[in-house]
Amino acid sequence: MNRNELRKADINLMVVFEALMLERNVTRVAEKLFLGQPTISSALNRLRTLFNDPLFIRVGHRMEPTARAEEIIQHLSPALDSLSSALSLTHDFDPSVSTMTFRIGLSDDVEFGLLPPLLRALRQEAPQVVFVVQHVDYWRIPDLLASGDITVGITQTRGLPANAKRKLLRHIRPRLLRADASDTPLTLDEYCSRPHVLVSHTANVSGFADEWLAEIGRKRHVVLSVPQYSALPALLAGTDLIASLPDYTAEAMAVSGQLFCEPFPFETPTLDLSMVWLSHVDTDPAERWVRSRLEAFMSDRGLATNV
Repeated sequence: MNRNELRKADINLMVVFEALMLERNVTRVAEKLFLGQPTISSALNRLRTLFNDPLFIRVGHRMEPTARAEEIIQHLSPALDSLSSALSLTHDFDPSVSTMTFRIGLSDDVEFGLLPPLLRALRQEAPQVVFVVQHVDYWRIPDLLASGDITVGITQTRGLPANAKRKLLRHIRPRLLRADASDTPLTLDEYCSRPHVLVSHTANVSGFADEWLAEIGRKRHVVLSVPQYSALPALLAGTDLIASLPDYTAEAMAVSGQLFCEPFPFETPTLDLSMVWLSHVDTDPAERWVRSRLEAFMSDRGLATNV
């Protein structure tokens, strides 16, 4: 291709096009890019002229892409990623004076168990930096990364976008949490007979522990399902309820001395906690800094220096 053709292109138009492919709605793109709706409509008209194609057809409240638009985005997104990476090399990042806002995604077990020590350290290292935390789980994180609502997320992961990078932070060791102290851990029979609280973001009454128990021919009795871990200390207090949760969350909740954590009474598979981000922010100095701090305080490798 003759690179002189690139002089006809406007990078801002390409950013609008990519946002339209993600959002399929002019109003939402305007809000996301902090532009007026007429500006987005004008940009779309220019894009249609540039590519000699309608690009989007209105279907109800959505803008559905044409076949040509689908073809274009396959080439355009990697190019924008590369351009973003190249531009990031032109500036350094100094956390001590930065006023940047970082948008990160954390599952709520990570937010409760691992965020507080990180935040205490960052208040000293980067006192003017702003962190906006969104809830993520393995269902939501691909969409939140793709939309740009977050630039990095920490949770258990399953399917990820093709341009995602993943770094294992730690193996999750499941623990039990209960309010009644005992010198002896629960037996398997006691675990199965006690009433359980399940944390489920999708309002289920079964989880990983039920799958593990089924493999050894056992069942437990879930009497309450709640959407977040932060409710557990108040719910367990003064009851015989027990809950199953990641080790780092259980240990953080047990610090008060009102709750007690212990290992499971049977062998469990390994679960992984990972940090995920997209390739276009891989070399950005500010994003590299925030990922390094997340890893230092939220991985097994950081425990020796951050306990």
